[in-house]
Amino acid sequence: MTTNTTKVDKVFEALVVRGEELTASQIKSRYGIANPHDAVYQIRQNGYAIYLNEKKNSKGETIGRYRAGKPSKNLVAAGYRALAAGL
Repeated sequence: MTTNTTKVDKVFEALVVRGEELTASQIKSRYGIANPHDAVYQIRQNGYAIYLNEKKNSKGETIGRYRAGKPSKNLVAAGYRALAAGL
């Protein structure tokens, strides 16, 4: 029996399971995802804290890298408030 692994599942595995940091272009090229921001959104909607860290490179360009992390206290509190409000 085989399991079908989606492209988003592969991004999830890289970010959450293996702890990699990926740029949007790396997600596009490695996993063939046309809209990497949507893939990250889907992972976030499943309850995982995915952050975008932006840094300037030596050319002065801002490069963003997605990474999985521990949700902040404020983020957890916002989730509980949303649940309490019936959202």
